[in-house]
Amino acid sequence: MLHNLKKAYQDNPSRAIAVGLGALVLTPVVFPLLKPVAKATVKTGVMLYAKTKGTLAEASEVVADIVAEAKAEVIAEQAQKNALPASNPEAVNASRG
Repeated sequence: MLHNLKKAYQDNPSRAIAVGLGALVLTPVVFPLLKPVAKATVKTGVMLYAKTKGTLAEASEVVADIVAEAKAEVIAEQAQKNALPASNPEAVNASRG
């Protein structure tokens, strides 16, 4: 960017000076006009962030519940498999048969 500014100044110095002075003169006029727009943009960003944060928290909670349920089912299935041979040895012998 600095290279572009330097090239613009070298190509037409009076134009570059005029643009710079125009920016200095217009800055105090333009900033107050743009402040409400900038403020509204930031406000919208903050609201979207808050909504997204809440949605992600809810989604994380749902995923955590699913993982907990899956773990509980795996543990219950393993416990059932481990309890089956001990409680019914004839069924185990018959299945090997």
